[in-house]
Amino acid sequence: MSSLGRVSQMFLRSSLSQSRRQLSAAAAAAGGHSEQAARTWKILSFVVALPGVAVCMLNMYLKEQQHTHEQPEFVPYSHLRIRSKRFPWGDGTKSLFHNPHANALPDGYEGHDE
Repeated sequence: MSSLGRVSQMFLRSSLSQSRRQLSAAAAAAGGHSEQAARTWKILSFVVALPGVAVCMLNMYLKEQQHTHEQPEFVPYSHLRIRSKRFPWGDGTKSLFHNPHANALPDGYEGHDE
């Protein structure tokens, strides 16, 4: 059984050294290609990526200008905002990252008398 392990290690070592030789030979043969590839990626970054980011930022800015900041109407669905026990912080009704404008409490938004 130990001879099988030695034979498998021998084959593994020979295949690894052979693949290393092939990779180093390929890298030496393609010496000029790597410079050309780096130049191509640099050009693509400036011509494609940066304008793409700029277009996305413009799109986000224009959508934000059209966005209204009104609260949605509160609908007291029975399956939402179930509190079986109080939260261990604050007054116990607000979640840890509570936003009074966006997050409603079980009986409605804060500061609104409806």
